[in-house]
Amino acid sequence: MTFAFLRRAIGAMILSLVVALAFTLPSAAATVVTVNGTPISDVQVDQRLRLFRMEGNNSGRNGALEQLITEAIQMAEAKRLGINVSNAQVDEALLQIARNLKVSQDRLVQMLSQGGVNTDTLRDRLRAAIAWNAVTQRAVAPDVQISDLELDQKAAAEIAEYQNFDYILKEIIFVGQGASGRTAQANSYRSNFTGCDSAVQLSLSYTDAAVVDIGRRHATQLPEAMAKELAGMNVGGITKPRVVEHGVSMLAICEKTQAEDLTFVKDNLRAEVGGDTLQKQAEEYLAQLRKNAKIVYN
Repeated sequence: MTFAFLRRAIGAMILSLVVALAFTLPSAAATVVTVNGTPISDVQVDQRLRLFRMEGNNSGRNGALEQLITEAIQMAEAKRLGINVSNAQVDEALLQIARNLKVSQDRLVQMLSQGGVNTDTLRDRLRAAIAWNAVTQRAVAPDVQISDLELDQKAAAEIAEYQNFDYILKEIIFVGQGASGRTAQANSYRSNFTGCDSAVQLSLSYTDAAVVDIGRRHATQLPEAMAKELAGMNVGGITKPRVVEHGVSMLAICEKTQAEDLTFVKDNLRAEVGGDTLQKQAEEYLAQLRKNAKIVYN
């Protein structure tokens, strides 16, 4: 074998290796946009698009790119505020997704892989979501104001006529199984009931009957059917027997007043309205960040 032949053989082998590697090695990622100095590559966009498809999100490549730009802005603001998201927080969020899907975390990773999605793609999105939530709580939430007038108006609009009452109630329970027999005794008690003051004394005439002070309840704190029945009764009235877990139950009205205080309803609305207001202000905060961001498309 001559040296010339050997050189040709080695050269051919190297050429074949180069061709083979061209098919096996991924092409270098190309930057498609830079956000405040942070590059976003075409590989990231492709991966996010694959994740979108698994989720049934049809916003396409532009939607994937826009989400990545938003996350870059959110992460930059979190960094500015000194907010760091640990790997443990991301792990917990990933585990929660698996629980919601009723699969193991390993199975979730396998599902992503089958869709051509690297786990880091989902982890990056979760990290940005956690970071932005922290930004919102620190920078936006303290400025959220909810007017009492707005809450009063919303509460009044949500209250039905049968819910406009405050009660002080006693519960009379006939303990034990055998609903028909217990109901018969409860009806007997009900027919002899003359008011809360004699409720305990009357219960002594029956086997395994107990009187429990429920205390003050607003109609909105009661099941709808119960609230409607009580609304049609006066002080000293007692509801029809209802079968419950431990026997048969009735409610007696010790006091009943028109409920001008909507505190119970407003407390629930405060959280609801506050959440809506917080979300709106967070969106405005993000829009301003985007307006001020340096976004360079390549």
